[in-house]
Amino acid sequence: MIPRLTPYLPDSLERYPRWREFIYFVFKQAWACIFGGLLLLGIVATRLWYPDIPLSRYDFLFFYAVTIQAALLLFKLESWREMAVILLFHAMATAMELFKTSATIGSWAYPEDSLIRLGNVPLFAGFMYSAVGSYLARAWRIFDFSFTGFPPLWFAGVIAVLAYLNFFTHHSLPDLRWVLILAGGVAFAKTTIHFTPKDRPLRLNLLLGFCLVAFFIWIAENLGTFARAWQYPNQKDGWELVHFSKFSAWYLLIQLSFILVYSLRRCEKRWYPDAAPTCPPGDLSTPCCSD
Repeated sequence: MIPRLTPYLPDSLERYPRWREFIYFVFKQAWACIFGGLLLLGIVATRLWYPDIPLSRYDFLFFYAVTIQAALLLFKLESWREMAVILLFHAMATAMELFKTSATIGSWAYPEDSLIRLGNVPLFAGFMYSAVGSYLARAWRIFDFSFTGFPPLWFAGVIAVLAYLNFFTHHSLPDLRWVLILAGGVAFAKTTIHFTPKDRPLRLNLLLGFCLVAFFIWIAENLGTFARAWQYPNQKDGWELVHFSKFSAWYLLIQLSFILVYSLRRCEKRWYPDAAPTCPPGDLSTPCCSD
């Protein structure tokens, strides 16, 4: 369910269809980001002010994130199948967080105390990655995504698996992130994403879409570290801008996340054939097929 925007727009916009499409694009993007946006708002707000109560800030953020998720389901703003995608992201992210925050690795740390945690990881942290899964799943539905020029799924799947493993192995083996980014560049060079903000179908090169999403995640990461939700080693003595080199990690993550959601949507077509438009036999790449 998406709130109707038309009653709030001036009639003069009907004469400027491109501006109307742009406004709907921005609105729908914000609506797709509702989980991540509210979570980030809570992180920043509790940094600016948090009452002196027995419940730690991290534990409050955990209950806050659960409440947001429950509300989205209760008001049917998110489906149970989308919820399953989010839980998968949460599990994968928590496993990576446990490794990255271990004493031997120490890539980043959570400086505040909490009770609801696994090892060094407060459980609200997994929701930050779940927000990426929530955004992709919601945007897919809201914009009616479809694709042309998508590579063989097995090839994309190999890239995704290796990308996830590289987040662990690059501490002891050569870092393959640029090899995997290059492989993804070759695989998705001709992939176009088709979407509809309002009435006019638009298209965008998928690689550019990866870059744009990764950039906004980098901005959100800076807000998160400024609010001391977590910190990198160089931020212990005071906040510093997250180095732009982290952009490559977020690019790899969004590429991995996209391939995962695409694979799940393909499975959904087979398990729930009435939930999506029917594609021509043997053709899963035409714009009519909302993968």
